[in-house]
Formats: sequence, C-alpha cells, structure tokens
Amino acid sequence: MPEPTNIRSGLVCVGLNYKTTPVEVRERLAFPEAQVPAAVQQVRGLPGFEESVVLSTCNRVELYATHALPSGKDGHAALRQYLIEHFELQPEHAEALVLYNLDSAEAARHLFRVVSGLDSMVLGETEIFGQVKAAYKLALDTGTTSRALNKLFQQAFTVGKKVRNETTIQRGSTSVGSVAVDLAEKVHDLKECRVMLVGAGEMSRTCAQSLLSRGAKSIIVSNRSYDKAVELATEMKGRAMKFDEWEHALHEVDVIISSTSAPHFVIKPEQIEQVMRKRRWEPLLIIDIAVPRDVDPAVNNIEGVYLYDIDALQAIADEGRRERERQLASCERIIEEQLEKYGFLTPPGHSQQSFLVS
Repeated sequence: MPEPTNIRSGLVCVGLNYKTTPVEVRERLAFPEAQVPAAVQQVRGLPGFEESVVLSTCNRVELYATHALPSGKDGHAALRQYLIEHFELQPEHAEALVLYNLDSAEAARHLFRVVSGLDSMVLGETEIFGQVKAAYKLALDTGTTSRALNKLFQQAFTVGKKVRNETTIQRGSTSVGSVAVDLAEKVHDLKECRVMLVGAGEMSRTCAQSLLSRGAKSIIVSNRSYDKAVELATEMKGRAMKFDEWEHALHEVDVIISSTSAPHFVIKPEQIEQVMRKRRWEPLLIIDIAVPRDVDPAVNNIEGVYLYDIDALQAIADEGRRERERQLASCERIIEEQLEKYGFLTPPGHSQQSFLVS
C-alpha cells in the first residue's frame, strides 16, 4: 500500500450565514466590496497563512484560507480573531459570535454546496455561482491565491456546472418575486417592460425589485399615501403618481402589481377593458398580491390579460420548491463523487490523498 501523501498546508473555512446568524449581526460583519482586496491581503498576512479568498454577500460571510499552522483549530481561532478585530466587535458581541469552522474535506464540501446553490436561502439559486466566481477572481487578481485555492475553486466551479447540467435543482421558481419575474418574461421582453405598483407594500417592493434586477425598463408607483409612493419610486428610480390618477397611466404599462389594503376590488373589468382598447390588446400581466384581493377575477376573462393572485403565485413557487427538493439527493451524490475524485475522500482500500500536496 502506498504511503499517505504529505500535506503541505491545511485548508480551512470559517463563516456565518443566514442559517446561523441574524441579519443585524451579518450586516455588522459584512465586507464592503471596496474593502475586500485589503481583507484578502490581511488574511493571507496572518502568521502561518499562505492563501485566502473572502466571500461576502447579503446572506453569508466566509473566509477560505490555507495555512501551515499545527492544526485546523489554530487556523479557525486565527480567522475568528481576525473578524473580531477587523470589525471591532465589543466583548459581548465577540463572545456571542457563532461561526462554522470547517477543515479539508468539510471545507471543500461546503464550497461545492455553496457554488451549486444547495446552501442558499432559495434552494438552487444561480446568483451565488457568480458571486463566488467574483470573490475568487478578486483574490486571484490581488495575488492572494496560489496552487491550492486556485485548484479548489476551479474544481468547485466544475462541480457547480455539473450539478446544474445533470439535475433540475435550479429550475422552477421558489419565491413570489421570482415567479413574478418568470411570468413577466413569458409575456414580455423585460428590457421593454414597464411596471406599475398600485400600493407600496413589501411584497410589491420585492416583486418590483425582482423585475428591475432582471432588466425591467421603468416603474410607476401609486399609493394612497403619496409620500410613501415618492419614497418607493425614488428607491426604484421610477416616478410616483397620486392614487386618484393611476388609472390614467394604465395604458403605459405592461405589468401591474397591486397590493393595497382596500376592503374591495380596486381594479375592475371596465377599467381594464378601456386600457386594452388603448393598448390594441397587447398582453397585460396583472399580479394581485393583496389579501383581500385588489383585482376582480373577471378581469382574467378579458382578451390579452393574464391575472395571477397570491395563491396562484404561491402554488407555482411551492411546486418549484418541491421539485428542487426532489433533486437534492442527486446533487449531494454528485458532490460526494467529485470530492472523492479530487482526493478529499478516501475510497475503501486506498491511502489518504489530498489535493494540498507538497
């Protein structure tokens, strides 16, 4: 039997995410984008450390590093202390800080799961793949990665693509906001899509943010409290409209998202009939996320109108979530196979190998 491969350095990951840490703590420990180049250099500059990558998003802060310290625990302790000192945490906050501390195969498995969208708030989301890629590229350009982390992150991207190509984990929307975007894309070219918010509730904000993030052209906000309409319109880089004037702008928009607190229907068939004539029956998507509903269901009978209420959106999201959950076992199997392929796991009858070799 061959001798075990000598490990040149240890791989560690220290982090926190939406599952372990509330947002009020996460935001205190988040690295502003402009500070990440300095942060990766600071981590690599810690005694005994050799390479580093810093991943900081709204849902997670993770430090990946290699070191030549006596043990993984020493590496974890050094990174924890770095975070405490860098963010100048008070003793009570430092003591309450909960981090996950991962070594070697555990750290690699975690990174593979993160890149594949399996550790995300929305199971299978694709945005994290690009965020990890950007974090790695920044560290690479800054000069804080070398053979070990370059190899690890390239492997992670390969695994992420394999999971995406060989399973359906990333298909099907799992949130109301993402369902709204998917529906809008089926009806309209988002780059030419104009959105109206009737009411300025949080769900309307979420749906509108999703649409705008995917390229929606413009937004109009109308709310009973005009000040709130102005506030949200400013945030969305759109324009505000007084509540008694919104009907006059209906013909200008392609998507209506309604979420008022009115006890009766706000949008009625006769209003939409007039709008559709002006639009020459071009498709109009109406998303009613109010409870009680804002839109008379009879609106859906008008030619060219596509109406979805909160229950319809939630049903679509739930089906997407269930399908992704069914794919989890396949995704985990791919990751375990790749961990073994890259030498993180030892098959029966073989000696321990590692990609971190001298």
